[in-house]
Amino acid sequence: MKKIYIGTSWKMNKTLSEALLFCEQFRTFYPENLQDSIQPFVIPPFTAVREVTDYMSTHQVNCLTGVQNMHYEDAGAFTGEISALMVKDTGALLVELGHCERRKYCGETDFAINKKVHAALNHGLMPLVCVGDSAQEKCWGVSVEVVVKQMKIALSGVSKEQATQVIFAYEPIWAIGEQGVPATPDEAEYIHHALRNALTQLYGNEIADKMILLYGGSVNPSNSAALILKSNIDGLFIGRSAWHAEGFCNILSIINQQI
Repeated sequence: MKKIYIGTSWKMNKTLSEALLFCEQFRTFYPENLQDSIQPFVIPPFTAVREVTDYMSTHQVNCLTGVQNMHYEDAGAFTGEISALMVKDTGALLVELGHCERRKYCGETDFAINKKVHAALNHGLMPLVCVGDSAQEKCWGVSVEVVVKQMKIALSGVSKEQATQVIFAYEPIWAIGEQGVPATPDEAEYIHHALRNALTQLYGNEIADKMILLYGGSVNPSNSAALILKSNIDGLFIGRSAWHAEGFCNILSIINQQI
């Protein structure tokens, strides 16, 4: 059975002590009857990844961890970067790539994301690749073309055997942040359906159906249930609504009651 991934990235938030407090509270509020098909995950800032990973493992909390970026080289003169080997050293499994903020502020390109996808896969890590359209692109009616292009470039050279280890998160840029307006469940499903069709063209039905497509962008307790019930939405990538452990566990409980 395909897992339903429900998780959050903390961006540039939480010191180590704040991260460990989250872990303690997450363990306290964690739904007792959470179904095995639901896979929670958190992506802390790199300074807290090892400790958060160790906490979840030591206390046997079912929660994967990840990092918010990674370089495509294993080592070298790349000041400020981290490699796949360093990620593995923390115990994390997921690698978030291509978030619109990194595309905007750090100049991350589709070509670079593809190289990072290959580096992650070569080291047994799972890339979580963000794709999204801007408000202007939505207005122009080219959202499908934009996100499918981003996805196809990220997957260039990725084999059928590797493809099911890649997760995609559709995060419309217009839905992210404090002023973001979430996509309606139908809007999100429309894009997810297009992504699934593109995956079918690339890899066939069997592989495409196994691949995980998340929705992210102002996910909250009010819309999480309706989003997760859509046939092509395999999980949720949550922002500030999951930055507090109680809020995250509340959404997990809502999803738990819907599936």
